Amino acid sequence: MNFGMSDLMPMLPEIFLLAATCAILITDLFISDQRRFLTYLLSLLTLAVCGWLTFSTATGITAYTMHGMFIDDLLSDTLKLFLYITVAVVLVYSRDYLHLRGLFRGEFFVLVLFATLGMMVMISGGNFITLYMGLELLSLSLYALVAMQRESALAVEAAMKYFILGALASGMLLYGMSMVYGATGSLDINHIGLLLQMGVANPTVLVLGLVFIVAGVAFKLGVAPFHMWIPDVYQGAPTAVTLFVGTATKLAAFAFAIRLLAQGLQAFSVDWQQMLAIMAVLSLAIGNVTAIAQTNLKRMLAYSTIAHMGFLLLGILSANVAGYSAALFYVVSYVITGLAAFGMIMLLSRRGFEAENLDDLKGLNQRNPWYAFLMLLVMFSLAGVPPTIGFYAKLAVLQALVSTGHTGLAVVAVVFSLIGAFYYLRVVRLMYFDKAEDTHPITPAFDFKILMGINGLAVLALGIMPQPLMAMCLYAVEQSL
Repeated sequence: MNFGMSDLMPMLPEIFLLAATCAILITDLFISDQRRFLTYLLSLLTLAVCGWLTFSTATGITAYTMHGMFIDDLLSDTLKLFLYITVAVVLVYSRDYLHLRGLFRGEFFVLVLFATLGMMVMISGGNFITLYMGLELLSLSLYALVAMQRESALAVEAAMKYFILGALASGMLLYGMSMVYGATGSLDINHIGLLLQMGVANPTVLVLGLVFIVAGVAFKLGVAPFHMWIPDVYQGAPTAVTLFVGTATKLAAFAFAIRLLAQGLQAFSVDWQQMLAIMAVLSLAIGNVTAIAQTNLKRMLAYSTIAHMGFLLLGILSANVAGYSAALFYVVSYVITGLAAFGMIMLLSRRGFEAENLDDLKGLNQRNPWYAFLMLLVMFSLAGVPPTIGFYAKLAVLQALVSTGHTGLAVVAVVFSLIGAFYYLRVVRLMYFDKAEDTHPITPAFDFKILMGINGLAVLALGIMPQPLMAMCLYAVEQSL
């Protein structure tokens, strides 16, 4: 195979990120612990350059390179730009927390950057092999990140569970891909989609392979009944890692699902719609009902994530441009809200104290009315209360469902959203109506304070004016699928 500059240009952000991460890894070996801040700054600079490269090489025209193994389209560019912003915010939020926990080390930044590279490959994967390579690069980095706090039994246990279940899910996904390859004779997503439309493949083998592929995708999204790892990982991992796992990876998982289901297996949408419907209802039920019983805030947000990913599946289930764009808008809105939620947990944590229980939020309004207001916006958005962005995200998905005749599923989603509102509003009650048990002053760094304010207000501002973001999501999907 001969590759020229025209093949490499769409991959320039990935190539730069790989080279920069390797350079940071080597540079960090010669940096003392007192100067570790340099590694942090280099990581942020790397993400900024990746953002500039992605933006400057974006043409709006779908380009296939490496013989169709890599796709550069408007959807991938949009998701990558959101990904860079998300990872940068994660690093800023995590800095002081990592210092307090003795985890402010080069390994954290290198693993986060390698995981980001894996997500970028997943977002632009045009071939089963490319998608799987990106997925495994992400997964291996996450296993190591979850286990970074080696002296914590909870973290090690969470990492072991995640590793074992992740290996099982990867095996199922690979088995499903091999079945599709056996039925079509191709690993190229677009070619597979064309063959399925022509009806030249064995449908029995394809449906069986589809079951395994959907199971693998469901695990990566964290939807029921493949959700077992999420509560343990969210609670056991350091909060900085939980923040990364709970936000950035959702963008890649969405892209992964869209590439496989909407591009490769769209002709079999009737079959995977049925599976997604079952998993979506299970996720909404298990996530919202089980979250009510939780007293650990991180664990409650874990079950909340399961419910939200069930909502995301409802958007994909619509199997049309409106549904896919609603799902994209939903995942972006969830990531914005999730950043603020886990950022607040790290804000309230201090040396020797982890603010991860619901009681730790008692009387937050007495301690700091501004942060109580921001957390109120976050909880309202997660519950889907107007005028926050979460309300319009849910509304967009419900409209896509109704327009495709899935009115029953829309009703079920609304009912479980009402049930889920209970545990979100419980947090608001604790902050505003209970007496503060913890009276320590909240003193974040200046950049953390500014970014948290922007993050929290974005939840409100994008709810008041959701049209630009919704239009951007719709345009990206229309131009790419």
